[in-house]
Order: sequence, then C-alpha cells, then structure tokens
Amino acid sequence: FPRSGCLPQLKIVLLGGRNSGKSSLGNLILGKEEFVTRERTSCSRSCGVVSGRRLTVVDTPGLVESSRFDRDQLILSQSLCPPGPHVFLLTVRVDRAFTETYGRAAQEHVQLMGPLVWDRVIVLFTLGDWLGGTTIERCVESEGPPLKGLLERCGNRYHVVNNRSRGDGFQVRELIRKMEEMLAGSADGPHFEVRREVMEQMEEKVRRQEERAKERLRRKERQRQEGK
Repeated sequence: FPRSGCLPQLKIVLLGGRNSGKSSLGNLILGKEEFVTRERTSCSRSCGVVSGRRLTVVDTPGLVESSRFDRDQLILSQSLCPPGPHVFLLTVRVDRAFTETYGRAAQEHVQLMGPLVWDRVIVLFTLGDWLGGTTIERCVESEGPPLKGLLERCGNRYHVVNNRSRGDGFQVRELIRKMEEMLAGSADGPHFEVRREVMEQMEEKVRRQEERAKERLRRKERQRQEGK
C-alpha cells in the first residue's frame, strides 16, 4: 500500500437490492452516465479517472428478498476487475424499511464470496436527501437489529449519498477517502481474491455450458445437412 495512503487505482463492485440505487451510484462515482438505471441480469463495467485515481466500477444484478440471486454473475463481477476488487459497496435505500428478510438476503448475497469479504464491504446509504434533518445514526437506530446487524458485519463502515447533490464532488471524494482508509488497515493485501474452490467450480460450470452450446450447434448443423 503506498505510503501516501492513496492508491493510483480503485476497483469497486456494487452490490444491493433491485432499485436500491446501484447504477445511479456508479454514475455518481464516475461523474458520467455510464450505467443504465434499470433492472439488469448481467454485470456491467465502466472506468474513469476521479480525483487523480483510475476507477473501475462493476454494477451487478440486484438481489431480491427471496434470496434468489445469480451466484454466477456475482462471482463473474470479480473477474471483470482483475486481479480482484478492492472494495464492495452494498447499497441500502434510507427511504425504505430494512426488513429482517431483506437483511438476511443481503448477508447471504455477500457471504457467497466467503467470510473474508466482510473486511472489504462498506454500506452505502442512497437517497440521503430523504433524511432531511435526521442523522443517519438516528435512522439506523430506528430500524433496529436487522440493519444494525448488517453494519456490524461490515465493521460499522458506511457512507451516505445525497442524490440531489450529483454535482457535488465532495461526497465522492469523502467516499474514496473512506475506501482508502479501510484498505490501509487491511492485512490481506489491497485486492480481494475469490476462494479458489469457488472460482474452480465457476470455471467448470462455464466449461460445461460452452460444451453444451457447441453440441447444440453441431446438432443443428447435422440436421441442416440431413435436410438437404
């Protein structure tokens, strides 16, 4: 880690529920409209230079409260920023109740990448303008155990984004400062690496999918030849 505490580049993966503000957050961080703010079924990556740092941001499909999320896409998100992401930002809307069901789904979503991932997660509260004169700490207190439990898993690291201040670079600079502060205290190196066995399972699954796709093409070609 550089002595100055500033990394020349940061690789960020956005996690969170559907319509939680992930894509808008990615656009806010990069200072440009790169991610389409609609439901997605696959990962998307974009890059830019912010505050003198090269940023890579990966947006992922949103989790749902039933815990049915795309494990493959979640793992794929890390291959889009090799050798691995520095930070995972878990988006939570402050204008919605944080239920026990959603809290459990969010933790399971993140936990797919192994227990060490929690050292790299920052909870990112979106729609901070909705708070008005209420502090985020008071909001967390009112939500009770589900949200408090999630924050504890993340080492009580969090940041609030005011969606009405899109042109205000301060909140992005402050977020970058918090990310670098977290990384400076990490004993596992700057990058998060997926568990080897998980990646091997993913690679094997992709290999089987490719083989099935090739077999379908061969079958269609045989049928076409036989039909002549």
